[in-house]
Amino acid sequence: QVQLVESGGGLVQAGGSLRLSCAASGSIFSINLMAWYRQAPGKQRELVATITRTGTTNYGDSVKGRFTISRDNAKNAMWLQMNNLKPDDTAVYYCYANIQERLAQSLRGIWGQGTQVTVSS
Repeated sequence: QVQLVESGGGLVQAGGSLRLSCAASGSIFSINLMAWYRQAPGKQRELVATITRTGTTNYGDSVKGRFTISRDNAKNAMWLQMNNLKPDDTAVYYCYANIQERLAQSLRGIWGQGTQVTVSS
């Protein structure tokens, strides 16, 4: 069974940095698009950043210039470097990946369990 596991969340003061990690494991043939989403209390889940298998990235307007997404295809891993954090960045951050499992003919989207990021003012 394929799963995604996030790590690296925590409590940080405004202006600080955190680095989130996402590791995919299981019977994986290939991973296409990977992404980070976040959901703050009482708000809808929003896209933070995406990265294609070839490394093309895209960011939500609220994090451009502060967050950097990266991945290592050989390790089935992805990271989110978050700098100059603001209280509005407080949310549960979720890892998402479009994965083709071994012996499967199509991709399916898989979510991690989430990791809490709290930014104090």
